[in-house]
This record gives sequence, C-alpha cells and structure tokens, in this order.
Amino acid sequence: MREVVLATRSAGKLRELEPMLRAAGYVPRLLGDVGVAPSPAEDGIEVFDTFVANAQAKAAYFWARGGGRAVLAEDSGIVVPSLGGAPGVWSKRFSGRTDLAGEALDAANNAELLRRLAGVSDRRAYYESWAVWQDDAGVVTEMGRCSGRILEHAVGDGGFGYDPIVWSDDLGCGFGEASPEAKAAVSHRGRAMRALLARLARGR
Repeated sequence: MREVVLATRSAGKLRELEPMLRAAGYVPRLLGDVGVAPSPAEDGIEVFDTFVANAQAKAAYFWARGGGRAVLAEDSGIVVPSLGGAPGVWSKRFSGRTDLAGEALDAANNAELLRRLAGVSDRRAYYESWAVWQDDAGVVTEMGRCSGRILEHAVGDGGFGYDPIVWSDDLGCGFGEASPEAKAAVSHRGRAMRALLARLARGR
C-alpha cells in the first residue's frame, strides 16, 4: 500500500480525506508523521486568486519537504454569486479574524457571511474543491462542485467550515444535518477526490 502525505493541518479536512484514501488502498500520513513541522512560511502559500493555484502551491511546497512521498493537497471554499463570488478563495479568512482558529474561526466566518447576506433574496451558493496529487511522476489535478444555498441560520451539528449554514440541493437538507457518509457522497471534496483517485487508478 502506497503512502501519501496529506498537505493540510485542518482537522476537518483530515476527517474527510483519510477514509477516502484508505478505501482506495492508500496509507495517509500527516505532516507531523513525516517530520514537517508547522512553519510561518506556510502562511504565505495560499496567496493566489483561484482555488486550483492555491492547491497546486500547497502540493509543491509540501512535496519539496515530504521526503519523496506522494502528496495530496486540496483547496476549496464557498462561492456566493450574489456577493460577487465571495467568500471564494478567502473562505478561510472571510471574517478577517487572524486571532482565531478551528471552530471559533468557522463561527466568525459564518457570522460574517450571514451578515453580508442580510436582506439578500438570492442566497444561491456552491462549494468548489480542487484536489492536487504530486509525486515523482508529476501532478494530477481534479475539481468537484456541489450546489445549494445559504440558510438564514445554522442547522445541525455536523460538518465543519460553512457546513452549518449551507443547504445541499443533492441531499435536501443542511450539510450540518448530514452524516459524514451522506456528505462525502455528494460534497465538492468527495467529487474532486473520486475523480482524482479514478485517474490515478487508470494510470493518469
């Protein structure tokens, strides 16, 4: 079974990516497992104006530090057309709260999105994810999307990020109300990963 380094320090992403990789026959490794300690330089990786460019930058950065192992990077976010595409690539930092992390940052981002949509009737949105695999044979990139709308308030206690305030058109419920398995079947990240793993299985 081949090892792959997960190029993220997000606990939520790790919870979703690890089962997908194991099911496909890979052995996922955390950055800490392969000796890649957190560095201030990581704050300068995601500086591009597209998800794919940010994901490719993360893959390249951690590939150079992963000891020759394959690396999987992913960048994603929520896009609201009525807000001109925001939060988009700024999804993780939408609230501007650099002093927060984890669930506290998620809550601040959600509150900011709801504030900006107050009184807005068009609440359509979509999640977009770009998954990038880099190894000694090169780079493989795939994209996934799922559509829905921004709710008026949070529902459920599942998922992470914007999930509590996002309704899934595919599931007919909020992502925060869905089981991990149901979310993975239709989510942007799940779709990107299935497309990526299928290409790897075909030999690219």
